[in-house]
Amino acid sequence: MSKIRRPAVAGLFYPGDAGELRGLVADLLAAATPAGAAADRHTQPKALIAPHAGYVYSGPIAASAYAQLSHPEAIHRVLLLGPAHRLAFRGIAVPAAEDFVTPLGTVPVDRDAIAAIADLPQVGALDAAFDGEHCLEVQLPFLQSLLCDFRVVPLLVGDTDDEAIAEVLERLWGGPETLIVISSDLSHYLDYDSARAIDTRTSEAICALRPEVISTRQACGRHPIAGLLTAARRHHLHGEQLDLRNSGDTAGPRDRVVGYGAYAFS
Repeated sequence: MSKIRRPAVAGLFYPGDAGELRGLVADLLAAATPAGAAADRHTQPKALIAPHAGYVYSGPIAASAYAQLSHPEAIHRVLLLGPAHRLAFRGIAVPAAEDFVTPLGTVPVDRDAIAAIADLPQVGALDAAFDGEHCLEVQLPFLQSLLCDFRVVPLLVGDTDDEAIAEVLERLWGGPETLIVISSDLSHYLDYDSARAIDTRTSEAICALRPEVISTRQACGRHPIAGLLTAARRHHLHGEQLDLRNSGDTAGPRDRVVGYGAYAFS
């Protein structure tokens, strides 16, 4: 029998009803406009960075990233990396599950891809890291709404150096069939003006492919972001800011906000 990873935050971070969720994601994507390199509908990003809070807070910013997929039909594998919020560990965790489920249906896990990185010392099976974790799950409804036939490679990143993450990405880099998605929010619980200032600096570093100047205080997904930026430099990718806002712009007070950024790499 297939090992299924059921949703942990459906009905909390996003609607638990399939029809409501499908409609919300469609509305968010319709309101997002392709920008920069993707605006001509010819350039498809190799990688995206998208936030992972509840959709009422970060959904519009996440949609800004996914709206850049000009040829979603070409994508059949998604490397999905995010920070482990609920369990501390070293390395990169892979799940035991063969399928991830959301209200929109089932997403198969690419077990062949996981087998291809299983010999790397930084990669290990740690199913407990995925228990209750939201950062990868909230990306799935966007992917399910846009892609037709795809598998996901879910990777939770613990305390890991940039090169170790980049090594995993290199091994699974592939061609146009493979999309990389990094799930990360930016600064946490600063006042509105302070958050805007620090998030602007972080955004500049992301676009300049400079992971060495980004700290974990600036992005909860600092480690997977840094791994992507390290690999992006080697592949001569160009980073582009698509959206930069915080919870004070979308929903919530401005005395303690969380920052959200959307980025594409082509």
